Amino acid sequence: MSSSRRKRSAQRGRPKKRSRNRQRSQNMAPSCSIDHTDKGMVPLDCSNHDLDETAGVQKRGCVEDKEAVTTDFGWGSVIPVEILHRVFQVLADSEGAVPALCRLSQVCRLWRQVASSLDLWRRVTVSHCWVLPDENDPPRTQQRVMKTMEAFIQQWLPQVSDFSLHRWKSSVSFVVKNLSQSCPLLSSLTLSHCNLVTEDDLLSIGRCCPQLRNLNLQYSKVQFDAVQRFLQMYGARLRRLWLSYSLHMNSIIAGLARGCCPDLRLLEVNVPIWSKIKTSQFPIEGLQASCPRLEVLRLSHVPWLAKPEPQNPTGAPGFPQLQELCLADFVSNMEDDVCQKLLTNSRKLRVLNLRGCIKVSPQGLWELPCSDVEQLYLGLSSTRMVSSSIVSGSHLLTSKWRHSLQELDLKGQGYTEEDLAEALYNLSRGSGAGNDALGF
Repeated sequence: MSSSRRKRSAQRGRPKKRSRNRQRSQNMAPSCSIDHTDKGMVPLDCSNHDLDETAGVQKRGCVEDKEAVTTDFGWGSVIPVEILHRVFQVLADSEGAVPALCRLSQVCRLWRQVASSLDLWRRVTVSHCWVLPDENDPPRTQQRVMKTMEAFIQQWLPQVSDFSLHRWKSSVSFVVKNLSQSCPLLSSLTLSHCNLVTEDDLLSIGRCCPQLRNLNLQYSKVQFDAVQRFLQMYGARLRRLWLSYSLHMNSIIAGLARGCCPDLRLLEVNVPIWSKIKTSQFPIEGLQASCPRLEVLRLSHVPWLAKPEPQNPTGAPGFPQLQELCLADFVSNMEDDVCQKLLTNSRKLRVLNLRGCIKVSPQGLWELPCSDVEQLYLGLSSTRMVSSSIVSGSHLLTSKWRHSLQELDLKGQGYTEEDLAEALYNLSRGSGAGNDALGF
């Protein structure tokens, strides 16, 4: 055998070398991906390793990190741990722990050690950077996804306060059940574009998470009567509530008007594409009496009518703390009297969005008690007919709020040139700082 052939034979039989530091580095990183063995590796932008491997290395990683940190060289290893932890905390609070901390943990062993601090994992979103469970997956694959998710919640999220789950079409109940069992500090829960959100899911969260204050169910398909039941039992804790329009919206609004959420600060209802639209009744005075601390009210594209109520001798209580009112594209009988009833005593209002409300006149807005509106939106869509009665009055708006206006939208309104000229003249005489940033 020639020398060259012997050399090639020796190279084929020689085992490949692998760095010990690289092996330990892979075993200690918090990760956010799932390896589906039946479909092959699914690469994700936030990690190169399996989350189910990470779930089991938390304990042994702590011991190895102490020895590994001293072998790092470069600028990353000389940053004090306290400062690095503070930087990571700011990033995790603003961007979320996933995928920010997952990516930071791949830089070096010191960064991995700091990113593994559980107090940083307080705001987590499970969305596009995850492999979503599919009903068509083999049972073994589905079981592995659920096992990975369970381990992740139990070992990395015991201190989570804000958790969001997006676009999960199955196994939502499994995730919510593990959250209720392992995350007692949860204060904000978002289930967006999710299917099969049941009454038991919401009640388990309310029962096991006494600090829950914010609930967002927009664009999710929720079991009938689940929201009503939850609000009856745990609505007194809520401060912010986001919902999508449904056929039982009348029951939900009626429950709010009966006082199930007395400390509510924000209420937002939107209309998803698949909803069957039906006009809802809106008990204005009942909601004002039951939610006196409401600061934000958004009913975007929601068709509703003011519910007739018995005459109140003391008058409408109003929303004294209201700062934002959005009734965009509200096309029913929204007139000056309804607007004034909604905004009675709302002297703190800063944002008023009445896009599409063609029956609300400038004279009616001028009579509102709101004295410091900063953002006013009255524009009309290009496909909407302009009412012939609205041909003047823009100067009333700029005269009333010229000192505070920062944004003004009058798109599609049929104001005359003379009226608009007077409105602009009023703005030029504004004495407040708001006019410096005025945008049209």
